[in-house]
Amino acid sequence: MTARAARTGEDAEDSEDLDVEEVLALVNEAHGHPVGGHVPAPAPRAGRQEAARRPAPRHRATPWPEARATAARAAARTAHRAPVSVTLDDALGLTLAAPLSALTDLPSFDTSAMDGWAVAGPGPWAVRDEGVLAGHAEPDPLTDGEAVRIATGARIPLDTTAVLRSEHGRTDDKGHLHTTREMAHGQDIRPRGQECRSGDQLLPAGTLVTPAVLGLAAAAGYDTVTAVPRPRVEVLVLGDELLTEGRPHDGLIRDALGPMLPPWLRALGAEIVAVRRLGDDAKALHKALTASAADLIVTTGGTASGPVDHVHPTLRRIGAELLVDGVDVRPGHPMLLARTKEGQHLVGLPGNPLAAVSGLLTLAEPLLRALAARPAPEPYTLPLRDEVHGHPDDTRLIPVVLRGDSAVPLHYNGPAMLRGIAAADALAVVPPGGARPGQETELLDLPWATAGIGVCFT
Repeated sequence: MTARAARTGEDAEDSEDLDVEEVLALVNEAHGHPVGGHVPAPAPRAGRQEAARRPAPRHRATPWPEARATAARAAARTAHRAPVSVTLDDALGLTLAAPLSALTDLPSFDTSAMDGWAVAGPGPWAVRDEGVLAGHAEPDPLTDGEAVRIATGARIPLDTTAVLRSEHGRTDDKGHLHTTREMAHGQDIRPRGQECRSGDQLLPAGTLVTPAVLGLAAAAGYDTVTAVPRPRVEVLVLGDELLTEGRPHDGLIRDALGPMLPPWLRALGAEIVAVRRLGDDAKALHKALTASAADLIVTTGGTASGPVDHVHPTLRRIGAELLVDGVDVRPGHPMLLARTKEGQHLVGLPGNPLAAVSGLLTLAEPLLRALAARPAPEPYTLPLRDEVHGHPDDTRLIPVVLRGDSAVPLHYNGPAMLRGIAAADALAVVPPGGARPGQETELLDLPWATAGIGVCFT
């Protein structure tokens, strides 16, 4: 039993703030009725005795694939997020909100593709004394039989026939230049507009800004790009049992989610606007939710129905719409997704660390991806090297390492454990009933294990 499960009693001061409808809603939830439903009128005594012998109806959790799709759809239905103009220094990881069109020809003038000599007409050639360097003004034209030393990227003199590479030329005792091999007209000259002409579309809207995109934008003349803004995320860490430093003691445990979630969310494209530690304080949670201007609020713990689990009651109190209330996945079953107000959502993560990771990848990742207009990764599978025991009814997410063409399941994959995920490359999506050795299994990459933009944590 966890420290949270062992505690009893509700904050008396907070209980006084609940009205009759909220108290009824709590009773309703405790008896298995859907959140936000109504408690039926009391039945006759005989009827109540008969009802007591019947099992309470089980709350229906959302299947794992449906939960992920719901999170993506929820973000797509939010109010339009206005594009922003972002400097190239700040654009990495964003998504282009407008096509990137060339502001100039590339290259913008004829340039040398190699170090060597610019030559005019057939050789041998008389060589000028002064060479042509990159970044200098346009050089004087060449005449037939003339050559000039030229550097890579330098402007080609007018009437140049070709560029002779340094390793393909030699000079005689009289200072004349000779070629040591056949040379074609226009050789090693990059003509103006070879890559694009001014106005050409280079990249469409929806392109993820990678380092290469930044380089292309700069080459095409951009100082800023128009992009979809990063989703703003506020993290609320709940639980009186959490320590922020030192070793666990006296029933207190170290907070693992406070240090882990912000960089993980940044890797998913979010801007972290605040990390607040609220303890088990219903009033503080209510105040934080109603005051937040974030696009997404992420809470840790408090999503079950224990005496100090305040997330559900507070969501009812503020009139939030529950979109996902529990998911058929292990670990992480008591995760939730709610629309708290127009343009704002809340993802409630379980308090156990690996269960929270499951909630992060199930609900927060697809929602943030849709808010940021990031393209969805192509799904892929690999065979499992070893057998994985499954849950009879629910999907399981198991940390794995990738070895060659297979995925190797890791130990230490319990809901409260981080030892497995800390060594993992991905999470394997194990269907109900488990998976046998060699069975193809869907994988969810972890941000730091991919070769893409996800490795950027700041």
